[in-house]
Amino acid sequence: MKAVRFVDPSGEIRIGRLDDGAITDAGTAGPAGFVPTDEAWKSLAEADGRRYERGDVRLLHPVVPGKILAIGLNYRSHAEEVGGKIPEVPVVFAIWSSSLIGDREHIVLPREETKPDYEGELAVVIGRRAYRADKAEAREAVGGISVFNDVSGRRAQMETPLKQYTLGKSFDTFSPMGPCIASTQQTDLANIDLRTTVSGEVMQEANTCDLIFSVEDLIVYLSAGVTLEPGDVIATGTPGGVGMSREPPRFLRDGDTVEIYIDGIGTLTNPVRAEA
Repeated sequence: MKAVRFVDPSGEIRIGRLDDGAITDAGTAGPAGFVPTDEAWKSLAEADGRRYERGDVRLLHPVVPGKILAIGLNYRSHAEEVGGKIPEVPVVFAIWSSSLIGDREHIVLPREETKPDYEGELAVVIGRRAYRADKAEAREAVGGISVFNDVSGRRAQMETPLKQYTLGKSFDTFSPMGPCIASTQQTDLANIDLRTTVSGEVMQEANTCDLIFSVEDLIVYLSAGVTLEPGDVIATGTPGGVGMSREPPRFLRDGDTVEIYIDGIGTLTNPVRAEA
């Protein structure tokens, strides 16, 4: 089952169930969007409201999280391509939720950012409150999954000795997410395919079996001192193939289109334009 947050033809923000390209209206969206609790999934399954074709509505990022917790160097292929050691514990940074956009919205490149990069990632959306979770509790805390593009301003990220990850990854529009949140009841989180293309060229192709720290590992680690609330998002890291590691580097530019496909969720598509 897949949940979306969308703007209907009257301009109202709604929650819907995505079935074979059509959207079934499931009611007015609250300020957090679709929070994938057990109760929310049950309500979504029972929805029988008006149906819309996908092209008749505008999809928004499906959730408005209290926290976006992002993980760096979490695929072996990415750690190796940047010449880093395999981390002994997860590398964690924050992303501001004001950077979120939805499917088919534009990534806007700030004039100052000369090295904008793409990073296709699996996003985990918390569905149950978790604090000091063990592995079983961590799996139960996963409410759903989505596609996330951790767009990275490498100039800003690298221009200080301690590296400004949060700033470089939190520019307006730099966190596309969607097109939906997919339920995970029948999903093996350690065996999910991911592919990123930029203007039709495949840049990243991987499987979550290459993760250094599994989804459950991340929730156990993060919840040791930080309460994870329903609706919070964990961006689980990107595989090898990022633009800055290519020869020559391949950064995003005006007119590009980034497409990130994740099995069981679908494709997140975002055109790119330079700031006016």
